[in-house]
Amino acid sequence: MDKTPQRTEPAYLKLYRRLRREIVSGVWPQGARLPGKRVIAEEEGISVVTAEHALALLADEGYIETRPRSGNFVSFTAADAGREEPGTGHVPVGALPTRVHKGDFPFSVLAKTMRRVLLDYGERILVKSPSRGCPELRREIAAYLMRSRGIAVSEECIVVGAGAEYLYGLIAQLIPRGTVFALEDPSYETIRNVYGSMGVPCELLPMRRDGIDAAALAKTKAQVLHCTPFHSFPTGVSLTAGKKHEYLRWADARGGWIVEDNYDSELTVSEKPEDPLFALSRAGNVIYLNSFSRTVAPSMRTGYMVLPERLLPAFEERLGFYSCTVPVFEQYVLAELLHGGDFERHLNRERRKRRKEGRE
Repeated sequence: MDKTPQRTEPAYLKLYRRLRREIVSGVWPQGARLPGKRVIAEEEGISVVTAEHALALLADEGYIETRPRSGNFVSFTAADAGREEPGTGHVPVGALPTRVHKGDFPFSVLAKTMRRVLLDYGERILVKSPSRGCPELRREIAAYLMRSRGIAVSEECIVVGAGAEYLYGLIAQLIPRGTVFALEDPSYETIRNVYGSMGVPCELLPMRRDGIDAAALAKTKAQVLHCTPFHSFPTGVSLTAGKKHEYLRWADARGGWIVEDNYDSELTVSEKPEDPLFALSRAGNVIYLNSFSRTVAPSMRTGYMVLPERLLPAFEERLGFYSCTVPVFEQYVLAELLHGGDFERHLNRERRKRRKEGRE
């Protein structure tokens, strides 16, 4: 039985995704002028506001550019994905603003949810968790990823662990020994420390203002690329649309893997979180990582990774003996926050607040 959550999308997201596919596939080449919002609305049978919203998302992610009194023109081209833009040289630490946030999750909501879990779950909080995490939490994470990221996976693909560092260690053991990992330079130091402590050979690739240097990426001997597409720390770099597709083509060409570390991405000021590499990949070669530490509380040492289906047998064979490192009580609390909508309502409040702060 297919346990993958069924996808329901608003009209503006459906239009956005279709136009994005057409742009990436070359139906709309670079420089082409898209139909106006009123023409699109009439042809699609949707409102002008819906069409305008879809076009705004495409502009936010760098697929099109809006020229005053001229219209919307395609700015993305696959041929340019590996070509550096002028002024995208090596990025010194602190050159771009880093937006690292704590979640400021309301304590009253968290306390109420904890009390409800104690009452409703009872002695179930004393039962040992399955190795990948409680099915209740993994099911809610899968549904959330579908709603918010366009990631369609079953709960079987999700592994829950005590923070990103623990999950880095699992990845190091999952990938065959001796495989070279490529890391952003500079990057979050703990990533290199964890891989180094487990004997993983790492190659550092210099960052530019739009992502990893294209020439360095092409020359590396690595088979795994660990990247932070959203506000890489400490440079503050976020990947352009072209860079995302460059990374995916790199992995496809050498039969490699991408570890997409998407920490802090939920607290974007954009009305729609940027599409993750996992959702854009057609080859199933991206491992997606995220955490609740920033969005709920630093003490909530709960992260998760989403494995491509073709990695599940290897995970079960090599790592299936591990016990889940997150207490079941915390897992049930997070499951309830996701199921009842409190988690997403909090994110929406934070995004609105930060958009307002940015305008002032």
